[in-house]
Amino acid sequence: MSGFFGTISKEDCIADVFYGTDYHSHLGTKRAGLAYFSKEKGFQRTIHSLEDGYFRNKFENDIADFDGNSGIGVISDTESQPIIVTSHMGRFAVASVSKIVNIDELEERFIKQHRTFSETSQGSINPSELIAMLIAEGDDFLSGIENVYNSVKGSCSMLILTEDGLIAARDKLGRTPIILGKRDNAHAASFETCAFSNLGYEIEKYLGPGEVIKIQADGYEQLRKPNEKMQVCSFLWVYYGYPPSFYEGINVDECRYRCGAALSKSNNIKADFVAGIPDSGVGHAMGYSNATGIPLKRPYSKYTPTWPRSFMPQNQKTRDLVAKMKLLPNKALIENGRGIFLDDSIVRGTQLKDNVQDLHKAGIKEVHVRIACPPLTFPCQFLNFSSSRSNMDLATIKAACKLEGKEDVDMTEYSDCNSEKYKAMVEEIRKTLDLTSLEFQKLDDLVEAIGLPKEKLCTHCWDGSSYF
Repeated sequence: MSGFFGTISKEDCIADVFYGTDYHSHLGTKRAGLAYFSKEKGFQRTIHSLEDGYFRNKFENDIADFDGNSGIGVISDTESQPIIVTSHMGRFAVASVSKIVNIDELEERFIKQHRTFSETSQGSINPSELIAMLIAEGDDFLSGIENVYNSVKGSCSMLILTEDGLIAARDKLGRTPIILGKRDNAHAASFETCAFSNLGYEIEKYLGPGEVIKIQADGYEQLRKPNEKMQVCSFLWVYYGYPPSFYEGINVDECRYRCGAALSKSNNIKADFVAGIPDSGVGHAMGYSNATGIPLKRPYSKYTPTWPRSFMPQNQKTRDLVAKMKLLPNKALIENGRGIFLDDSIVRGTQLKDNVQDLHKAGIKEVHVRIACPPLTFPCQFLNFSSSRSNMDLATIKAACKLEGKEDVDMTEYSDCNSEKYKAMVEEIRKTLDLTSLEFQKLDDLVEAIGLPKEKLCTHCWDGSSYF
């Protein structure tokens, strides 16, 4: 995943963009970049890797030499960005939260036109450069954005920094959010609303799917009305989002409380405590505990002074080791205890399996796991959701293939919580993870907890239902 922040102000905005972007650090761990514009210095840009350090430490020396009253910043799990280009529309910078499924097809189209790509990303072309080239095919910025919408399969939300303003363009199906914030002397556009409050911004507007606005310090102009259809990613509330943030007017942590409460409806377990797997499981656990009256405790403490994020090292073996090092079990609470553990999801299941092994070593009697979303049975085609290189990495698909004794299993029945195949798959995952019991959220309960109509939510990874 990635996240971005941009602002335009009547005063210098260097600090706003710096701190606003930093509030997206939970969304990306590979690269980050800032771009500013001033009439005196023009466009200024800096990009750093985050694989060996923090956003603040990497950028705080750079921004001392920058100035400008408009700027954008992005933290990414994929390519280096923002990209600055020169076109017939003038110079502009673009940052995106995107996944371009048909990137090879679009690359071939440009190569056949004898176009060139200058920046690379992990041995391939840079998706943000491709987006900039698609924008530059238009007669103006709006037609260029329409060209992106019409060309890209997957998802693409954009911030475009121009010489005379900031343009925000939300993905045509609204899979990822853009929220407009305001204060007396400035406006800002952000993925996460949690970036607003400490910078003095208030939420002014949630951009609709495909909506495009041009932002100035004292207001905004709508360039394109929103589309009627929306497929906003449900995982924003379950996992990605930071607890104080809002999407579509719905708070992340309040949704997680409702998810936990919904999971508790089937509770028939006598347990000594409820616990969240830090961090995203904590809100779900609070909801479960409040609904059942089972005490909320902290059998794990998360150690973050030296390793704030699990996914910083790019070597998988090192990532697994760091993830294991971060969670410290408290034997005083665990030994001879019966615990209900809430987690946001099971993707591969490797980290949860390590955590469970630690619980058994600490002497726990029973480990009951409750997952805040349904089983992930269909790989995500729309966002950079997981670093898994193969569909076979998913715990659900591994379990189904083992049950059927073959690969290339049709996961349709395994997605139906009332089917026998679903029950067998869950039981297989339970045994693999060495759990006393395992239950997943029902999709209807998750949709109700979020509070939007099902047709406005992307639930593809649970039921294969979404579309380009």
